[in-house]
Amino acid sequence: MRHHRTGKKLGRDSSHRKAMYANLAAALIEHGRIRTTETKAKAVRPIVEKMITLGRDGSIHARRQALAFLRTQEVVHLLFSEVAPRFQDRPGGYTRVVKLGPRQGDAAPMAYLELVDYVPAAPREHAHAERAEREQVQAAT
Repeated sequence: MRHHRTGKKLGRDSSHRKAMYANLAAALIEHGRIRTTETKAKAVRPIVEKMITLGRDGSIHARRQALAFLRTQEVVHLLFSEVAPRFQDRPGGYTRVVKLGPRQGDAAPMAYLELVDYVPAAPREHAHAERAEREQVQAAT
């Protein structure tokens, strides 16, 4: 029986699932937004919320707890120094799931999992136009 056992298995054993959650959480903290399936996004969301709450606490104990899950010192440092201070006055709800539609290959429902203060970068100009500008500058000198 599954008494009080929550969460999806996602076709993986427990160690693979835990590693995947840690990787997805670290990627979200590092990049601010990740593209994944809706099911994975909904499964990782509470984990990331807890990591940001640990980051808001800022204690050594909280840092060690975050390191035990996230496994890389760089991501933990980023969490405690940049991500968590942005949410210091927010009582929760640090992430959102934005549905994208089905994936081309297998029609799996895709979504963005992003931090609520995520601002997408401005779209880049075409590489050809940038190269032409560089050549003009080089020719002028």
